[in-house]
Amino acid sequence: MKVAFYTLGCKVNAYETEAIMEMFMNKGYEIADYDDFSDVYIINSCMVTNSGERKSKQIIRRPVSINPNAIIIVMGCLSQLKAKAMLEIPGVKIVLGTKNRHMIIEYLNEYLKTGELLDKSEKLENDERFEELEINDFQNHKRAFLKIQDGCNNFCAYCIIPYTRGRIRSKTKDIILEEVKHLVSKGHIEIVLTGIHTGGYGEDLTGYSFASLLKDLEKIDGLKRIRISSIEITELDEEVLDVIRHSKKIVNHLHIPLQSGSERILKAMNRKYNKNNFKAKINEIRNIFDDISITTDVIVGFPGETEKEFQEAYDFIKEINFQELHVFPYSRRQGTPADKMKNQVNGTVKKARVHRLLELSDALKEQYMKSQIGKTKSVIIEQEKDGWYIGHSKDYLSIKVKSEKYIIAKEVEVILESIDFPNIVSRIKK
Repeated sequence: MKVAFYTLGCKVNAYETEAIMEMFMNKGYEIADYDDFSDVYIINSCMVTNSGERKSKQIIRRPVSINPNAIIIVMGCLSQLKAKAMLEIPGVKIVLGTKNRHMIIEYLNEYLKTGELLDKSEKLENDERFEELEINDFQNHKRAFLKIQDGCNNFCAYCIIPYTRGRIRSKTKDIILEEVKHLVSKGHIEIVLTGIHTGGYGEDLTGYSFASLLKDLEKIDGLKRIRISSIEITELDEEVLDVIRHSKKIVNHLHIPLQSGSERILKAMNRKYNKNNFKAKINEIRNIFDDISITTDVIVGFPGETEKEFQEAYDFIKEINFQELHVFPYSRRQGTPADKMKNQVNGTVKKARVHRLLELSDALKEQYMKSQIGKTKSVIIEQEKDGWYIGHSKDYLSIKVKSEKYIIAKEVEVILESIDFPNIVSRIKK
């Protein structure tokens, strides 16, 4: 039997899909491309934004045009909150949310036996346990993603995630360390720690924190790089910074969400810091690293954001001198406090503000890239495209290089020579 997968949304979704794909492979299923004929189609949905929800629905509807008898299974954030609506889409036979994904093959077998539509979505409880999904190997690249926690306790005013993912719950220390050791034994030299609220790891544990985990990962032989996919500025406390300061494996790239550079908007968003806090911590981090790349997330058009407040945010972003921005227009999500706020910003205005910040992002990124020309960097090669091998350095620059040898999944030393935006052209160091 063939099964095809489609993932929308974040790196956590990508991890969960790959773990479930491995489960199906281990049971003898053949993995098909999502745009080809398959018996089963599994969609890991997203609803963090309106566009994510809209695209999820479009993707869910696609398989019946390829195979009218397809069994469509929907899981993820969208189906966690809107299970009944998902079951009304033609072809959808099974729905589950953001828990019990490890039961998916059993649910499929139940449907094959009874032929009855299955709603397996369940309410997330405050004492929910971490669902153990793991990946034994990542094919064709040396970077391995590792989901270490789920859920979020922050309840930012704009965010639906605490309602679709529940409260923070952490993967146990022993399971994480064994999983990393196994991945290293398979040749993976970089681990990317990911989660819904990665830096919140350990908040639900007794006597074990995110800093403790970083210390233990540092000790694993054969592991060369530890990358934190994203971390809040409030979670970069003295204990975490001290681990980073003494680490030989944590890479010199941090993704730290800002969301707004307007003091009033930060407060309205229910963020847990102000601009002075944020700037002071960034300066502290840059004093630890001689050469660090800091990237961020920014939301524009939050309810009530004036042109003056947007300009305040724009100027603060320039002052911080991020290396790249991920920019999102505020997306109204029913059930969040921001949905009920007055003075919702016009879509045309949001689009213009996104455009201005993306232009700034390109300028900041190119400025950082120029500062790196002539330097030697270690790159893990991830793909071959148009005759170039492309991979990422420790500071997460996209670097391309020519090679007569096959070097995918290899770590190579290169010298940076020129910019071919958004990549840097390099040559292999002899």
